Amino acid sequence: MGELIAFPAPDRTPPPGPEPLWREAVGRELREERRTAGRTLADVAGAAGVSTQYLSEIERGRKEPSSEVLGAVAGALGLRLVDLTSRVTRSIGQISGPVCLAA
Repeated sequence: MGELIAFPAPDRTPPPGPEPLWREAVGRELREERRTAGRTLADVAGAAGVSTQYLSEIERGRKEPSSEVLGAVAGALGLRLVDLTSRVTRSIGQISGPVCLAA
């Protein structure tokens, strides 16, 4: 018989401060991409078929957009939805601690 190996229990101490929200990380990525491309809120919102106000709220992490809206906005920026979600996942991975995916 083999030896039993004991592994230490994972540290479950919550990190200090609030947990990052998925919608905030998505908003940051969209805003960064839009600004890098030198495009306005109105331009991207029009191309995506959403209001300027709604896109602004998404970028500020105030709204939890559907996958259809995310796909439309990402597409208006020349991104595939999978590209956007990969970027967000990487950015969240650089944050230590848990992530709140819905609020």
